[in-house]
Amino acid sequence: MPGKRDGPTCERLIHQVHDRTGGRADVLLTSDEHAPYETAIREVYGVETPRPRRPGPGRPPKSVKVVPAEICYATVRKRREKGRVVEVVRTLVFGTLYLLGGLLKRSTAGTTINTSFVERNNGTDRHQNSRKHRKTYGFSKDPAMHRAASYFVGYSYNFWWPVRTLRFREGEGPWQARTPAMAAGLSDHVWTIEEWVTYPAKPR
Repeated sequence: MPGKRDGPTCERLIHQVHDRTGGRADVLLTSDEHAPYETAIREVYGVETPRPRRPGPGRPPKSVKVVPAEICYATVRKRREKGRVVEVVRTLVFGTLYLLGGLLKRSTAGTTINTSFVERNNGTDRHQNSRKHRKTYGFSKDPAMHRAASYFVGYSYNFWWPVRTLRFREGEGPWQARTPAMAAGLSDHVWTIEEWVTYPAKPR
């Protein structure tokens, strides 16, 4: 989700997570301690719940959004000294330790609360998109072009790029290349650039 690291961008990001997972709540959400994430999760996943009315006259209190019990959200904070990480603090914000343990046990990618997967993706994105290189003259001057380039690189990584660690083979047969989209069940083949750029944005 390209954009400023502020509340509205965080909420758009969480909306995408919600929509792309079909609104499922049994997912483990992790991030750093950027405060707008907690607010966005409460806003997107929260359920309007009425508050009890106090005795006597007056308007009834406004309802509040309550995060469902099955939501699990945890944060990671790294404390550095002289540029080196000396402590990693993990905090459970929403959910229970029992629920967290179950989600981590179910995971095939990790056994602890971490943000390494999204950070790895950010590193790959920055490597492939010169607009995000640090200390260069390749930075974007037009936000629209920056967003377009960000989405282009993101989709190309997921659909065009066979990742070595995702390859597989049956028995003693040859290794078969897989892209992240293939591993996630979103595609059955490695796309070509021509196939992608000519594919209709809204297929009928």
